[in-house]
Amino acid sequence: MLDPNMDIPASREATYPILIGSEWVAGEAASREILDKYTLKRLGMRAAASPEQIGRMIAIAQDRFEADRLSPYDRGAILDRAADLVKSRLTDFLAVMRPETGFTTADCEGEIHRTCLTLKLAAEEARRFSGDIIPVAGAPSQGGRIAMTLRVPLGIVLAVTPFNSPLNTVAHKIAPAIGAGNVVLLKPASVTPASTSLLVQVLLDAGLPPGYVQLFHGEGPAVSAALNDPRIRYVAFTGSTEVGRIIQAQAGLRRTQMELGSIAFTVIAEDADLSRALPKVVSAGYRKAGQVCTSIQVLLVHESRLDEVSESLAGLVAPLKSGDPAAPGCVTGPLISLDEAKRVESWISEALDGGATLLAGGRRTGSMVAPTLLRDVPPTMKIGCQELFGPVVSIEAYRSSEQAIARINSTAYGLASGVFTNRLDDAFLFARKLHVGGVHINETSSSRVDLMPYGGSKDSGFGREGPHYAIREMSEERVVTFLS
Repeated sequence: MLDPNMDIPASREATYPILIGSEWVAGEAASREILDKYTLKRLGMRAAASPEQIGRMIAIAQDRFEADRLSPYDRGAILDRAADLVKSRLTDFLAVMRPETGFTTADCEGEIHRTCLTLKLAAEEARRFSGDIIPVAGAPSQGGRIAMTLRVPLGIVLAVTPFNSPLNTVAHKIAPAIGAGNVVLLKPASVTPASTSLLVQVLLDAGLPPGYVQLFHGEGPAVSAALNDPRIRYVAFTGSTEVGRIIQAQAGLRRTQMELGSIAFTVIAEDADLSRALPKVVSAGYRKAGQVCTSIQVLLVHESRLDEVSESLAGLVAPLKSGDPAAPGCVTGPLISLDEAKRVESWISEALDGGATLLAGGRRTGSMVAPTLLRDVPPTMKIGCQELFGPVVSIEAYRSSEQAIARINSTAYGLASGVFTNRLDDAFLFARKLHVGGVHINETSSSRVDLMPYGGSKDSGFGREGPHYAIREMSEERVVTFLS
């Protein structure tokens, strides 16, 4: 069994094993140092899986898939028990997740609770996983025929998951896969291996038989080694658009779900209720230090409200506490690495040199960047046209709804947008005209309920998370007919 305290070294240094079948073993390929993201001290070493180890995993997974499968009831029961175990082990998950991600206690606890919900939702979908009756008798000369569809699993699902959600995004990939009757090879983010490993151990403790889920570490070559095997039938990936393109090219005709990069906009319309909107903007802009695909990067504000919003929002952002993620009241902790913090700092400097105004924050201390609020960033600056992934919100004025829509649609991305307005005609205009996967009225771009479909368009990817939707993407429909 995996040691739940593997990421909290006392007298010994932590190690991060891989799971082959039912055994946690050391990887045989290149090692990587895992750091506490706040102190930048070493937590331990993580070794990648060798191609030979990945090959053994795939063979085990294929054998498991071809053997007698769990019933829908059993799959649902296991996922339900897993949800209960995650809840009961919240302290263990928190102790592991906070140092390896740098997320605050509140952000970690929020993700742990959402993971429980995602597992429960997938359990419900597993129990009602079914096809349809086809009214084939309504066709000419088919009166004695009965037709139906069966939903059948695909086989081995390869899940490649991100650092910024090492529990809930993982659950959104592996729980529907298991719910549909698939088996899973899981590669967690290289810099946050422990949280995901504990979730896998929970599934085993909940009764998931060996081979249904296996876990390996590594970077691009490890993923490529897995994709080289045609027995991988589906790839679920969350990460950058650049890496997504590489994976998609190698996947070929195999099915994929790609949740990729984003520049997330939220609109404050002329009639918006600021007392309702601005606290949500603060939460959506700075939770997890802005390292969320839907974190507000650009806040489009109607020109008639620009000064009011700028002043009010600056007053909310300036006092936000940044630092030790374990400290009470801390809102933003460190970024995932020192290099990322330096990059965000350089983007802020570029924007200021280009004519932007600093309203709050702007400071970097080690791997931490203070919650930052900018105004009038030129759209040609990196913060205006590339994915930032940091605790920075840029306020930009717009004159008409059509202009705001054009600004949002001008980027290569299309994941989600928020619009604060009380005018139904404007709300429906944005809903119909924005080229994004989700439009949230009187909520921010970062609004998400785990039972909703979630995914993007354009360079933000395709396919949908959300257990009800993902379980269907991770299966196929088989037509069966009977002639009497």
